[in-house]
Amino acid sequence: MADAKAAKLPKLVVPGVHQISLGIVNVFLLESDDGLILIDTGTPGSTDKILGAVRALGKQPSDIRQILITHLHADHTGSLAALKTATGAPVYMHPLDAALVRIGVAGRPMKPAPGLMPRLMVTMIRLRGAPVVAAAETEHEVNDGDVLPLAGGIKVIHTPGHSAGQVAFLWPQNGGVLFAADVAGNVGNKLGISIVYEDLPLGLKSLKRLAGMSFKTAVFGHGAPIVSGASEQFRQKFS
Repeated sequence: MADAKAAKLPKLVVPGVHQISLGIVNVFLLESDDGLILIDTGTPGSTDKILGAVRALGKQPSDIRQILITHLHADHTGSLAALKTATGAPVYMHPLDAALVRIGVAGRPMKPAPGLMPRLMVTMIRLRGAPVVAAAETEHEVNDGDVLPLAGGIKVIHTPGHSAGQVAFLWPQNGGVLFAADVAGNVGNKLGISIVYEDLPLGLKSLKRLAGMSFKTAVFGHGAPIVSGASEQFRQKFS
């Protein structure tokens, strides 16, 4: 079991939002009056690091009351089954991706974005087929436009392209925080499109839609957060 004293304190992005960096991917903790909400679960074997970060905040695994999943890929659902067991928390996911995770499938065929070379080993795994993760149930299927009754309301935005069932989550507090997942990345503080897609035109349409919304902060599965002026950067890049 992870030692709270040895665990690294998560990065506070804005009040109420903590980023846990797991090397190739980020996951997030959102504080609510009812406890913690975990957004994504990292690669397989990430459970101890995530729960260690929870303990570093002075919390316990049981304080994670909900798990929100942005999409099915193994770097986002790899530790889902283990974390469900450790926390007892129900899962929220789009039905298109939930159907595959229920049978332990964590991907569909993908192609690199034009002009970009895959930079992560996990991407190469994806390109060879659909990776396998431990199967996990989704208790709550979410759809575009849903407002989840969590943390004062979290809006679900369906953002297909990178994955058919990918969603972003918009939390309206602190000027608006967009949990952008892999709809875009901010690697090296350079905002850009994802490096792989199931459907690139659809992914670009999703980005254009987000560019028309308002949010002060954006956090990403890959790369650093944008803590101010995020929607302006999206408009400049993707409109």
